[in-house]
Amino acid sequence: MLLAGAGFGVGLTLLARGLFPPKLTLAQALAELNRAPAPVRILAADEGGWAARVGAPLVGLLQSWNLPGAKVAKDLQVLERSPRRHLAEKAVAALAGLLLLPVLTVALAAAGVVLPWTIPAWGSIAVAAAGFFVPDLNVRSEAAARRAAFRTALGSFLDLTVIGLSGGAGVEAALEQAAQVGDGWSFAAIRKALDAARLSRVAPWVTLGQLGTELDVPVLGELAASLALAGSEGAKVRASLLAKAQALRAHALSDADAAAQQATERMSLPIVQMFAGFLVFIAYPALCHALGAL
Repeated sequence: MLLAGAGFGVGLTLLARGLFPPKLTLAQALAELNRAPAPVRILAADEGGWAARVGAPLVGLLQSWNLPGAKVAKDLQVLERSPRRHLAEKAVAALAGLLLLPVLTVALAAAGVVLPWTIPAWGSIAVAAAGFFVPDLNVRSEAAARRAAFRTALGSFLDLTVIGLSGGAGVEAALEQAAQVGDGWSFAAIRKALDAARLSRVAPWVTLGQLGTELDVPVLGELAASLALAGSEGAKVRASLLAKAQALRAHALSDADAAAQQATERMSLPIVQMFAGFLVFIAYPALCHALGAL
């Protein structure tokens, strides 16, 4: 009876608090009015299609395992995919891999080919594990390629901004004009950042710095800091932007040269294999003749 009475009293208290909420003090009301708005996320996350809907019931279980992880979450943010979509797709890929070999085993058994049960059992586990971890590798490679493409486009954006500044435009006008010239995902992301600045009534370099944080591109944060000095302190940033654009181009050229050298090294392995096969093809008749003469 005591517990029932206590529960009844707590219920009445909560009901009265909900019907007659306490009034805010003057300090709290002023703090609410002067509170800075929360930063608007620039890169929107896509929830995905049928795979995300099919694997949605397993998302909660995977999230309880602290998945997808901080690094994968950053890469997903670059690709504009939600973590729930990624976890759902991982679950669907793992389930598909788990069921693939049993279905093939049944089909082979119907055709008269009977396999030992260990082959589909261990094979299903291996394929399910591959289906679970391969999406993370794909996300990592796609995010790295998108960051590299963004850095390349950022160099062109800086060149266009410098041209606008040379023509007498202000910093904000030069940024707007440069963003409207280019095409592709990178310039679209920059335009989203500038639109977010205009809608939230903040300086454009603030949202550009936020975009650099979301993309994990530090050079964009450095650019935002330089633009902030120009906008607030009146610093001359044209030479600084030009130097950053040249540094980005030099970095892109070095990356392209390194990629070309890696491709050349990878091409050497098939050539060595072809040469080894050619040697075996030539030496095989002589070896057979020598062994037959013994």
